[in-house]
Amino acid sequence: MSKKIEKIKEAIEKSDKLSKEHKEKALSKVQEWYLEDKAEGLLAKELLKITKEITPILEEIGLI
Repeated sequence: MSKKIEKIKEAIEKSDKLSKEHKEKALSKVQEWYLEDKAEGLLAKELLKITKEITPILEEIGLI
């Protein structure tokens, strides 16, 4: 997990302004954001890989 995410999680956990329930909800949301960002990065990487592999085929059949 990135250092920024870890800092956010630590700040939430140490906060005396949030109830236990709010901390749990906030930590859950931060985890959700982290997973979404990670998934988007993986998706982009895989799409680039597929594009490189399929481009010659698309050129060959005249679609590009």
